[in-house]
Amino acid sequence: MAAKIKLSRRLPKDLTPTPFFEELERTKAQVIESCAAQGGECETPFVDLTVSSPVKAGLPVDLQSAVDVARESFGNWSPDASGWLSARKAVADYYSARGGDFTTDEILLTASTSEAYSILFKTFCDPGDGILTPLPGYPLLDTLAALEHLECHPYFLKFSYEKVQGKGGFRFILDDDSLLSAPENARILLLVSPHNPTGHCISKKEWMQVVAFCEERNLVLVVDEVFGDYALEKESRELKRSYKYVFEDLKRFGRRPKCPIFWLNGLSKAVGSPQLKLGWMAMSIPEEQYEKIHEALEYVEDAFLSVSSMPQALAAPLLQNADSYQQAVLKRTRANWECLQKNFPGKVCPRVLGGWYAVLHLGEDDEELTLRLLREKHVLVQPGFFFDFEEDGWVVISLLQEPDLFAEAVGRLASL
Repeated sequence: MAAKIKLSRRLPKDLTPTPFFEELERTKAQVIESCAAQGGECETPFVDLTVSSPVKAGLPVDLQSAVDVARESFGNWSPDASGWLSARKAVADYYSARGGDFTTDEILLTASTSEAYSILFKTFCDPGDGILTPLPGYPLLDTLAALEHLECHPYFLKFSYEKVQGKGGFRFILDDDSLLSAPENARILLLVSPHNPTGHCISKKEWMQVVAFCEERNLVLVVDEVFGDYALEKESRELKRSYKYVFEDLKRFGRRPKCPIFWLNGLSKAVGSPQLKLGWMAMSIPEEQYEKIHEALEYVEDAFLSVSSMPQALAAPLLQNADSYQQAVLKRTRANWECLQKNFPGKVCPRVLGGWYAVLHLGEDDEELTLRLLREKHVLVQPGFFFDFEEDGWVVISLLQEPDLFAEAVGRLASL
């Protein structure tokens, strides 16, 4: 008789797909089969508005020139818990061009943003501690926390009519009152700006509220800013990245926030290269805590040394040309965002300030709606429940799809 192996309590009790996702896969197969039966009359079984990578949407980065520059370093192995100095300098220069002022010692390299979360959880939390996460929100945050035996506690982004730079519209804003329900065992507040999937970007007022809360509650503030280079509207381009708030106050008043702050990013979004597996964290730590915290982070990183030579060697040549790549992505996402706005009124289609996702409120059960859109309109979207929207009827769509296909898909959605 085979031994009965017990799995870790970090894992969900049931790893099988939910009935909805099983039905979604069956529906995809049926639509593909139906298209194939039509022969040349059906070129595309369905338009995928869930595509999450520019590479898959026909926007690959030019790797060849970067490889030519970095090739000689691929075979080198110079283990450093913080990452190669040359790569950290490339990241510091990347921030400097965008209004940041981080030293190379304030940059730590990781294999991904997910690993950066894991390192921070290991450094600042004990099993059973709490993490504050935004809802709606990306479900990966819950998974990463659970794998470290941590509990997620929500704060909320609320749907509201607000003005930004004098222009009114429906959008999502931070519900600062919801922070007050944070449990005593909370150790980290996770902030995502631009937010996936609502497109919320944190304002100076919201930033000050969050920082004050973290200072009062002795929390570490972690800012996922992977979409920080992808502001969609003129107003959102004028909204500052949150680290600029810190450096502006440092120059004006000579002080940093009293809570440690970590900004996360990586090559996955900055140059559309998730396959290269290089992320980083940039930090602002009160001077009296800096040495202790930095030493602890390096201890955790040194246990894994996850970042390989190739992505570290490629960091400088890729980041030096990040602007041109990002402009190509922005040209597409802005065009698709304008197309979406033309087809849907503001209350149905709240304003997206940044990122490459948008949400629509179409007023039906979002599971049934997602399946019906695929069956009847041959358009694939993500249901709102996947992101824990408080009410039914939300769907999430990617703005990365090729513009002609995107416009065709939006026309089908509008005719629902």
